[in-house]
Amino acid sequence: MKHFILGLLFTGVVFSFLTSMPVSAQVRDWEVRDGAGNIIQDKSCTVDGVPTLQCLEVVYDNILFLASSLVLLVLFAMLVYGGILFITAFGSAEKIEQAQNTLKWALIGIGLFAASYLILFIIDQAFLGGAGKIFELHIPGPSKP
Repeated sequence: MKHFILGLLFTGVVFSFLTSMPVSAQVRDWEVRDGAGNIIQDKSCTVDGVPTLQCLEVVYDNILFLASSLVLLVLFAMLVYGGILFITAFGSAEKIEQAQNTLKWALIGIGLFAASYLILFIIDQAFLGGAGKIFELHIPGPSKP
């Protein structure tokens, strides 16, 4: 049974490499450009190509996006693994209990993940005017004369 699960995981990894698409390492770019390709200095976190303290906003966005994606990926893998354990238990009480525990903790994790976003959304709506900026870190830049 272990060989079957390992074979299934190996097949999934190989398939994901074969069908992979190019991805960007950043959710948001350091420099914001207009349609002609010119850098918009008011929205960019670089000055003459050098990152400033405002680039921490970009790093924060990227870390938040990556962490959320990783948590959801792990929870989905736990659900799949728990389902496979449950299907392959063949009536064994010990294996069924292990599968139920895996599924239980995966569902608790999904619930906590959803609840955390819901709590932040409620705080944003109730106390911050619903601007949707609770997930953004904003460091003001130098004032323009």
